[in-house]
Amino acid sequence: MQYITLNTGAQMPMMGFGVFRVPDPKECEDSVYEAIRIGYRLIDTATAYRNEEAVGAAVRRAIADGICAREDLFVTSKLWVTDMKDEATAAAGIDASLDRLDIGYLDLYLEHQAYNDYFAAWRAMQDAYRAGKLRAIGVSNFYPNILTNFCECVEVVPAVNQVELHPYYTQEHGLMAEESAMDVMHRYGVVPEAWAPLGGGRYNPFEEPDFLAIAEAHGKTVGQVILRWNIQRGVVVIPKSTHVERIRENFDVWDFELTPDEMATISSHDMGYSGSRAKHFEPSFVRMVLGKE
Repeated sequence: MQYITLNTGAQMPMMGFGVFRVPDPKECEDSVYEAIRIGYRLIDTATAYRNEEAVGAAVRRAIADGICAREDLFVTSKLWVTDMKDEATAAAGIDASLDRLDIGYLDLYLEHQAYNDYFAAWRAMQDAYRAGKLRAIGVSNFYPNILTNFCECVEVVPAVNQVELHPYYTQEHGLMAEESAMDVMHRYGVVPEAWAPLGGGRYNPFEEPDFLAIAEAHGKTVGQVILRWNIQRGVVVIPKSTHVERIRENFDVWDFELTPDEMATISSHDMGYSGSRAKHFEPSFVRMVLGKE
């Protein structure tokens, strides 16, 4: 396992396990438990995923079985926008996540979207961070202009920004020749973390000739190559699967390295903000997330 140092000084694993769209409690608990058994130490959930209780159960079970100690794990959750109306609702949302997980504290807690009163919510998160309830705080889906303004205004700069990052949306290029998302995160010392690191099921990278050739050259799968590409860019990845063999396969990325040419070839498939991106810039998407439609 490789680690990256957050602006808090904490060490965050570069590979984690995601549980987006795993609502069944038993399936989620068993998947997280198997991931921990295989060697994952970063687990990523969210209030909106409705499976914090199952994640907490898996963590407690792994600790009880002697697989790991609590301090070996890096558990992340996220505050949903309905809990971001003001400082009081955000504080209650944080405590609710902690209660559902029941693992003592969270290693990282994120604002899930840059919607509602995310500055008021951040003040509540800063208080929880200073109280030791949250060991680090960060954001998710904060694009370059929003993240820049945010970092210039808050007391505690986010440790992490979890955004869409994969070969079809590298976020290496800025709009109108301005700084890219990756540039802005590097400027402020915010660690990039990829949701949908394999494309989120919206593309078919597993049949991409360039990716297949690189995978064959290293004796690896396309999925392993793509995960390794992001890791070598300094991006934390959180692939999701409920199949033990795929969970094991995704974790097996530490014994090879991509060349600069291979990295460039993978990045050349970038499509920018087009196609089936999550439409964070569209007013109708914002209203939908806020429950206004």
